[in-house]
Amino acid sequence: MIRKDSTLAYDEGLATLMRDDLAQTQGIIEKKMFGGLCFMHFGNMLCGVHKGGGMYRVGKANETAALAVDGVSPLAFTGKRMGGMLDVDDDLMGDDDRRAQLLELALDFVGSLPAK
Repeated sequence: MIRKDSTLAYDEGLATLMRDDLAQTQGIIEKKMFGGLCFMHFGNMLCGVHKGGGMYRVGKANETAALAVDGVSPLAFTGKRMGGMLDVDDDLMGDDDRRAQLLELALDFVGSLPAK
């Protein structure tokens, strides 16, 4: 069960799941952004958690494949869709297989970017 903590802008249980998913990935640092917690891969935003779910940066080429995963929707923090960025619901975050699918797509895209 994922514990909710109303004092955080994101769910620490979801952050722990994502940390575990990224434990063997080189070049990961955490950075508080957008009221949540982002995970950077060699300085490029990879994924993150926010209140009620998470997000993955899969790039425009991987967007169609990622949107086919149940629980994924386009990310639009400001009301404007952000291409290649996807929002995921709390239910998806609790599913190891679906999280792994999205992380693979995100690493495929972000891993192709130059380090910052």
